[in-house]
Amino acid sequence: QVQLVESGGDLVQPGGSLRLSCAASGLNLDYYAIGWFRQAPGKGREGVGCIKSFDGSTFYANSVKGRFTISRINAENTVYLQMTSLKPEDTAVYYCAVGHPTVWAIPDEYDYWGKGTQVDVSS
Repeated sequence: QVQLVESGGDLVQPGGSLRLSCAASGLNLDYYAIGWFRQAPGKGREGVGCIKSFDGSTFYANSVKGRFTISRINAENTVYLQMTSLKPEDTAVYYCAVGHPTVWAIPDEYDYWGKGTQVDVSS
């Protein structure tokens, strides 16, 4: 059974940093793309970024480019989202998803989802 578990969400002040983790079981991330999405209250699910395991290429939404970084350690079946210079508008539930997307930012392109972790950016 495939399971994705996000962790690392917290309350942080504007300008602060957080690192989210997405731990996978039941599949090998080496063969997938892993996307990070977020959903703020009253809004749709937004693509944050994606890493394609086969070549390590990464993609980011313009709103987070230069502030967020997706990475993974090959020996671990875990993907990380390093978030810096956090802003109040980054407040959301953050999800990881796994699949073979043609367009990385489209949620329907992913096959498996975690349950999310809450990130709050507030003073």
